[in-house]
Amino acid sequence: MSHPQALAQCELTLTRLGLNVTREAFDDTAGAAEHVANNGLRDTAAIASARAAELYGLQVLADGIQDDSSNVTRFGTSVLFKVLSAFAFRDISLTKIESRPHRHRPIRLVDDANVGTAKHFEYMFYVDFEASMADTRAQNALAEIQEFTSFLRVLGSYPMDMTPWGAPSSSASSSTNPPPPPPSSSAPPSS
Repeated sequence: MSHPQALAQCELTLTRLGLNVTREAFDDTAGAAEHVANNGLRDTAAIASARAAELYGLQVLADGIQDDSSNVTRFGTSVLFKVLSAFAFRDISLTKIESRPHRHRPIRLVDDANVGTAKHFEYMFYVDFEASMADTRAQNALAEIQEFTSFLRVLGSYPMDMTPWGAPSSSASSSTNPPPPPPSSSAPPSS
């Protein structure tokens, strides 16, 4: 058990080891180690740091099991805030956002005359938002995001259902039975 990102970063190695085990997602890697230790789970392993193993009295079964030996996962300050702000400042609602460290290029070096060389962590963002790609607000938000990302691609655009909540959908109103006549305040003429 471990954080989903840690499980994904170790998947090939776990498969190569021939471990036919259930992978269970946990909120974070250290929390997974704590859970294993606190519950005495002798048939369960956690993918976590050596520090977490030391902290919770666990035995390290294998070191360096990440698929990419240069893999580093860090969450840089303000990156997610910058992405959210690009949309929020333009009143664009997000329906989904995911950030993942870039698997093949997690770190890039940036030389800054004022502070020297700094490491910046690269991320992949997957975003669903409520705006048309023809909308200049969406175009400007994506342009802003591209300023601090190395790669941006629009995977697609699709229309949003604008039917008000609780209103009958078009498929419900096109049933084979015609709608009942409106109620009448007077009785029909008799013949």
